[in-house]
Amino acid sequence: MGQKVRIRGEKHWNWWLAAVAVVCCLTTAIVFNPGYMSPDSIDQLQQAMGRTPLTDWHPPVLSLVWRALIAVTGTPAAMAVLQSVVLWGALWVLARCVWELTASRAGSLAVLGLGLTPPVLTFVGVVWKDVHAACALLAACAVAFVGLLLRDRGLSTGMRWGLLWLGVLFLSYAVLVRKNAFLAAIPMFVLLVLALWRSPGRRTWAACTAALVAAVVVPAAAISLFARPAQTDQGAQILLDDLVHVLTVEELRSADVRPDLRDRLVAAAEECDRVDALSDAYWACYQRSADGLSRDADQLTSLWLREMRGHVSGYLQYRLRVFTALLFETGYVYQPGVFGNDLGIDVTRPRLEAILASYVNGTATDLKPLFRGWFWLAVALVLAVRPGKGTFSLPIRALGISSVAYVLGYLPIVPATNYRYVYWPALACALGLLLLWLDRARPGRSTAGSGVRRDSAAVTVPSGVTAHQPTAPEEQPPA
Repeated sequence: MGQKVRIRGEKHWNWWLAAVAVVCCLTTAIVFNPGYMSPDSIDQLQQAMGRTPLTDWHPPVLSLVWRALIAVTGTPAAMAVLQSVVLWGALWVLARCVWELTASRAGSLAVLGLGLTPPVLTFVGVVWKDVHAACALLAACAVAFVGLLLRDRGLSTGMRWGLLWLGVLFLSYAVLVRKNAFLAAIPMFVLLVLALWRSPGRRTWAACTAALVAAVVVPAAAISLFARPAQTDQGAQILLDDLVHVLTVEELRSADVRPDLRDRLVAAAEECDRVDALSDAYWACYQRSADGLSRDADQLTSLWLREMRGHVSGYLQYRLRVFTALLFETGYVYQPGVFGNDLGIDVTRPRLEAILASYVNGTATDLKPLFRGWFWLAVALVLAVRPGKGTFSLPIRALGISSVAYVLGYLPIVPATNYRYVYWPALACALGLLLLWLDRARPGRSTAGSGVRRDSAAVTVPSGVTAHQPTAPEEQPPA
């Protein structure tokens, strides 16, 4: 049996949560208007507006969504508004589920408070693929919480599969907008399935996996077929970093590549050494051509495959050095407004931007671990290994594993040491820590029961929502 708690004004509290979420969403949209933008953001906006051709240097789905929003609203600011709506909408759903599952007003309000913490708020209105991926993953987590809440309340087959598809769409967008997000999406997908089916069988797993694959492959194929983004071979940027920093200048001078490429590789290695650029050689040191890396990609790939086999130790040392810098020297914790552009776009309210900058940068100075990759990786490991045995043990573990996978996935590919590369782990682990605290703060925790029962003003608090308790028959996908 759960623990009965007498609650007054239960319906009113749901409305209060909604009101707080709406106010926070509106305030965030106002502060970040028209959306803070770096050079990457400006490049994608130019593609969205048709000023420059659509390319695959950044996943084109973001530019296409931005283009659609501009067509509907007539303003580029709609993207930042959408980001705020998704993040605060997801937090509101999570807050309401926490309230329903624990009857804790403080806990449900604290979930909304996560969106106001500096490590989360700093990028909410910055138009980056990293932010889009994080918001989409959080939204999928919110759908999973709805599943946990309704799973034992007679959830119909149609509703169950409807929630599955909604969560899968969020996960697929996260993967489409940030390719390496698939590492973070897999644990969230497992959470989604286990939240909707207490003990899913093989056919259910197969059907759910097929839905996820289809939700990723079909849009990707459609974008390639109909939007036809220009190929830039952006992935060769990582190979360029390895070649310039692992091989010596003498080895590069004798590299078996085109003479002009060989000269640029030598010049890039010398320039990176001169300016002490640890990574991101393409932007910091390389003589770029107008077509990106598409002309050089094949020869860079061949050279990388030949040379790295003989420089395994150097390669591993270099990659560990850059990854260590991401963990312990994490930088770029704040995007200061809008990068200079010829589109006539600038920060609407400079004073509010200055206030936000002081809030984030001041916190980053006084509480550095909150903006360091090592801190969130350590938290993620704790959540993954020790999620507890309470109501939220399943989502806590999923959030931890998702964060660990996402951070470690950067080991062979990290291009720079920016905080945005650990933005999802920071958001996920902050939520996981809060859920862990809620579990441990509640008396009489147990894994014997699940679900919440309400009779009149009484709330029966669940004593456990966990996975793999074979009490319900396997649900089959609808014909």
